[in-house]
Amino acid sequence: MSEMENCTHDCSTCGENCPSREGPQSFLEKTNDLSHVKKVIGVVSGKGGVGKSLVTSLLATTLRRRELAVGILDADITGPSIPKCFGLKGKCMADENGMYPMDTKTGVKVMSINLLLDEETTPVVWRGPVIAGAIKQFWTDVVWGDVDYMFVDMPPGTGDAPLTVFQSLPLAGIIIVTSPQELVSMIVSKAVEMAKMMDVPVLGLVENMSYVQCPDCGKPFSVFGESHIEEVAAKYALPVLGKLPLDPKLAAACDQGSIELFDGDWLDEAANTIEKAE
Repeated sequence: MSEMENCTHDCSTCGENCPSREGPQSFLEKTNDLSHVKKVIGVVSGKGGVGKSLVTSLLATTLRRRELAVGILDADITGPSIPKCFGLKGKCMADENGMYPMDTKTGVKVMSINLLLDEETTPVVWRGPVIAGAIKQFWTDVVWGDVDYMFVDMPPGTGDAPLTVFQSLPLAGIIIVTSPQELVSMIVSKAVEMAKMMDVPVLGLVENMSYVQCPDCGKPFSVFGESHIEEVAAKYALPVLGKLPLDPKLAAACDQGSIELFDGDWLDEAANTIEKAE
């Protein structure tokens, strides 16, 4: 009689490795015992240079203003921008419990590779597996404490590092950041399809550098051409959660490390959507 014919369908009392007990393998990593993160949101872009870190910083600041506990895991190991946006310098502390994130002026908890280097300009010349290991450690070895919303500033593209985030962290959803250029449709499509493959919900799209507002008449001008974000959003039945202007004040705030002082409601809808995410 075969093993299958003897099967009781109670895997708890069986030591056989039959097909019935073989399910999809989970690669999710656990946080340490001193970390309690309620919801993880990835901020994604199909290519670099579209303002993913800016959007991450603005979203974190917006939710922090709502008196929520917020953290940012800077998973863009080779191009970390988050500490610069918040004016964070120096090195994070560590003890036998693990590494500790650095707090911004308003209390956003941040962990980034730049907060572990002797010099912030030191390049991180690592191969994919080492980068993936660092991303996992930022999740497992950092003492985050109590966090309501953890934003993950993800590496651009659909390669090894973003895959690590998708597989290792319990993402409740992702926000895709785009720009108005014609090329965006294809790039956003890749990001959406990757999220589908990893069974992670796409909460919506945010367009950066969408327009420039005339300082005299207030009229918006599309300096990078007409936006195609509505077409892309309709194709995948996704909401457009915000459009950010090309604003010198925002750029200056990032350069000066004072992004928490920004004045604007561009991402309020995105923040509302994140709070409603399951």
